[in-house]
Amino acid sequence: MTLGLVLARGGAPAGEAKRARPRIGLSLDTLKEARWQGDRDAFVKRAGELGADVVVQSANSDDVKQVADVKALLTSGIDALVVVAHDGAAMGEAVRLAHASGVPVLSYDRLIRDADVDLFVSCDNVRVGIKQAAYLVEHLPHTREKPLRIVRVLGARTDYNVHQFKQGQDSVLGPLLERGEVKLVFDDWAEDWKPEAAKRIVNAAITQHGDGFDAVLAANDGTAGGAIQALEEEGLTGKVVVTGQDADLVALQRVARGVQAMTIYKPLRTLAGKGAELAVKLATGMPIVARDEVDNGARKVPAVLFDVTVVTRENLRETVIADGFASEQAVYGP
Repeated sequence: MTLGLVLARGGAPAGEAKRARPRIGLSLDTLKEARWQGDRDAFVKRAGELGADVVVQSANSDDVKQVADVKALLTSGIDALVVVAHDGAAMGEAVRLAHASGVPVLSYDRLIRDADVDLFVSCDNVRVGIKQAAYLVEHLPHTREKPLRIVRVLGARTDYNVHQFKQGQDSVLGPLLERGEVKLVFDDWAEDWKPEAAKRIVNAAITQHGDGFDAVLAANDGTAGGAIQALEEEGLTGKVVVTGQDADLVALQRVARGVQAMTIYKPLRTLAGKGAELAVKLATGMPIVARDEVDNGARKVPAVLFDVTVVTRENLRETVIADGFASEQAVYGP
């Protein structure tokens, strides 16, 4: 663990007087998923409490539009830019544009690659992958004579987080694969995290292997939903263990019913709130202490990372419900 000091490039653009209220641009990949609507709302709320205004743009998973959104935000005048990248490599252009305007950039949740990013705020994505794979290994029997057979549904190849999830998963599964105690019978990427892409992957696995697998290692709750739909059509619901992450409400409901085995709860309100606090500091030129760093290919980016929690049917009430993230009635019904 390292300890870094981030000094903002910010302040008002050249030739402008300092604004009474800092103005933050929030460029989102998408607002189609409930998770990102929640992040947006918590971020805007916390920034407002700190006396800042937030201008939100959503790119609908379109790289060209996201770069155009960033240009529009910079032209309108912002003091800091926060980006949830659709493609971590493509958004390096957004960093270059922002820095040319003297605006610091906070990469939120998804790391922007090969660019001089000022700060990264996220959960520990390698830990997410470790906990997903460890759940399967710990809860399903596996021997060389009867290996644990896994279908893996990765997320969008363009999202660097997916590669970190995979890194964590591989650190758990690698030794077992070498010993023959685990087999990856099917492994593919779900374009743009689409549930329908995940469904196609699991459909293809079923076509090749029938019911000859024990688990679907799904990268998030959306892809888990697509996988479960494919399993339901073949009468395999509940017979195949399915992972997830993000603690989406519909996934929590599936966990409560025993249809999905687990999800990963990220402290999203804390993450969004902290992201807003750090964005305001960047916008106002305040120093930031970052205790971690992540290599994005161009530099070791100062980072603030949060740990995550495994949520199962057994601990729903002690985790997401006790934390106020979801109500008991919403999870279990009336």
